[in-house]
Amino acid sequence: MSVFIARLLGAPPEMLLELGRFWSLRWGQQDVPSYAVWWRLVLKRAVDFTGALVLVVLLSPALAAIALAITLDSAGPILFTQERVGLFGRVFRIYKFRTMVANAEVLTGPVWAAREGDPRVTRVGRFLRRTHLDELLQLLNVLKGDMSLVGPRPERPCFVTGLQREVAGYDHRLYVRPGITGLAQIHYRYDQTVSDVRKKLRFDLLYVKRMCLMLDARILVWTMAVVLTGRGIK
Repeated sequence: MSVFIARLLGAPPEMLLELGRFWSLRWGQQDVPSYAVWWRLVLKRAVDFTGALVLVVLLSPALAAIALAITLDSAGPILFTQERVGLFGRVFRIYKFRTMVANAEVLTGPVWAAREGDPRVTRVGRFLRRTHLDELLQLLNVLKGDMSLVGPRPERPCFVTGLQREVAGYDHRLYVRPGITGLAQIHYRYDQTVSDVRKKLRFDLLYVKRMCLMLDARILVWTMAVVLTGRGIK
């Protein structure tokens, strides 16, 4: 209704688009008043920015050590960037520490996440992937507003196009910013098949419906347990 009224009043297309997006998220949180949904989004962004800034400062020695280890371990750049699909389908470039040999997909093209024993993964890369430390550079994406500390995992555009056709409700996970960690990420491994995507989608949609700071705090604590023990939840 708000979108219809705004259209009648001659609101600019940008405002209509944002209103439409807000009501899409509002649909996912039907038991929450509209003002509460808006306030949750404002608080979430404030916590994301502040938390990411503090973590970048505190973890700067660790980030430098990881960069040095990658340089000594294999030839190639320290950083790895790749296009991912974010909030409401916006494409952005994600930042990660490189965990594979340089130009790993030249011969294979885009493929699902590497399985155990993938020869393209470097020695340091195996450790970084097991502990999820390769994801730390995504704090820069959080500062830029591309991502959140907590949210669904951002996927590559080439995969999203197919998943939107094959997996019912997949678009609904784009109602919130993607996250460095999330409810689905701590329960399942990286996506390797469409079946994995379907399993994780249940957790992503649950997060969209129940999104709040308390749930984010719990997910961050669970994530720390995964990182400290070096064991991902399968």
